[in-house]
Parts: sequence; structure tokens; C-alpha cells
Amino acid sequence: MGTMRKGEPKPALRSTDIAFFDVTHAGDTHRVQIRRIASARRFTLRVRAATRDALLTMPPRGSLVRAKVFVERHAAWIGARLARLPVPTPFGSGATLPLRGVLHEIVHRPGARGTVWIEAGAAGGPPLLCVTGEAPFVARRVQDYLIKEARADLVEAVARHSAKLGVKARRITLRDTTSRWGSCSSSGALNFSWRLVMAPPHVLDYLAAHEVAHLVHMNHSDAFWRVTARLIPDYARAEAWLKGNGVGLMRFGAAPAAPAEAALEADGEIA
Repeated sequence: MGTMRKGEPKPALRSTDIAFFDVTHAGDTHRVQIRRIASARRFTLRVRAATRDALLTMPPRGSLVRAKVFVERHAAWIGARLARLPVPTPFGSGATLPLRGVLHEIVHRPGARGTVWIEAGAAGGPPLLCVTGEAPFVARRVQDYLIKEARADLVEAVARHSAKLGVKARRITLRDTTSRWGSCSSSGALNFSWRLVMAPPHVLDYLAAHEVAHLVHMNHSDAFWRVTARLIPDYARAEAWLKGNGVGLMRFGAAPAAPAEAALEADGEIA
């Protein structure tokens, strides 16, 4: 095995440097993923909605023994947070999901032409999201439709806000993001969660404006928030909606790791 010479940079930790603990509380066993992060200075425990587990980040040389003690000490907290998570809702016929803040009912129309469309529901009922094709492909068609609609809404919103500031995004990418609703790279590429199309329109519009503002200020300084306020004067309303309802969007369809619902921190001693 090679040795590292003095002055050489330490190798970067890989995202695959993950282990896990299983912790039991009140008869239930919960999995806690372990990730060592080069910049971590303490133990941070987060509950993730979509995977219904917890994630502990810790310093590169943090003690796994101390990490396990920390996790076990907060087993009740983990269990309580997981119990509060909404029940997952697959994209299947008869299920309901929000589209632009309005609940729609998924209806399978196997003999119809087309792919996915919306039509009025019964009197007093929600609008119908109609899906053709074979039953095993309903979920994929629904997700593809949501991604298409999200892209259209975000492209329009980004163009509108960019024109106001005289900037231009390099590209717009949609993903089922694991920790952020949106992001802006140093090269000007904007990334968004396609799940934003399920939120009320003012929430998606705010996220588009937020990332466009980062094309001017790549930080969250006072100057950045002044630019954001120029685009969305009442942006606090959208932030409040995301804080109170955002995690609920992660239960629809097949979801990845969701933005953390809550976190605990403690000093992480280095072994």
C-alpha cells in the first residue's frame, strides 16, 4: 500500500463511502445510513422522507463507536420523526396527486388513444388525469407527463425572470433531486426537482426566480435576497409553503432520498 507524503493533498472521500447502523426503538428497527464527509465537524442526524430512513453524516476520522452511541441515544427521535412521515402514494389508477396545487385523480384508460391528458371529473370531484396503455406502464407515463409539464413551466419562468435581470441560464435540467429543490452551478446551469410542478404555481415561480437570482449573486447575501425580492416580492409565502408542505411531495410515486425533514447535531469527536 502506498504512503502519502507530507504536503500531498488528502484524497477526496467518495460518495460511496457509506455504511449503516440498524437501531431499534419500541419494537421497530430503523436503518441509519452513515456517510463520512470531508467538511463535517460534528455528527448530524437527518430523517429522509422518501426512503423512510435516517442519514448520519460524520467527520472523516470520526469514531464509529461514538457515532453508534449518538444514533442509539436519539433512537426515539428517529422513530418519532419516521412515524410522522406521510404514507407513500404510488402513481396508480385511483390514486390522487397534486398538479399545480390542485388534486387530480389518476384514471387508467387502456383502450383510449394518446398518452396522458386531463379532463373534468364528476360534479364535485377532482379533475381526472387520464392515462392510456398497459397497467404496468401507468406510473411511468404519469411521471413522464409531470416532468414534461414541470419543464414547460420552469423554462417559461426562468426565461421571464432572466429577462428582468438581463442574464441567461446556460441550461435547465430536471431531476428527482435528493437534497435541494433547485440549484445553480458556477457555469450558470440551473437544476430543479420536477416535483415542483405538484406545488402551487407561486412556489415553482419562486424557485425559478431564486435560482435565476443566483446568476447574479452565487451566495445568499443581502444583495442576493434584494434581487430575489425584485422578482418575487412575497417570496416568504413560497418559502413558508415549502417548509410546511414540501416534504409531502416526496410521497408521490417512486421517490429518491428526500430533502431532510429535520436534523440533530452534536459535536463529533475525532478518534
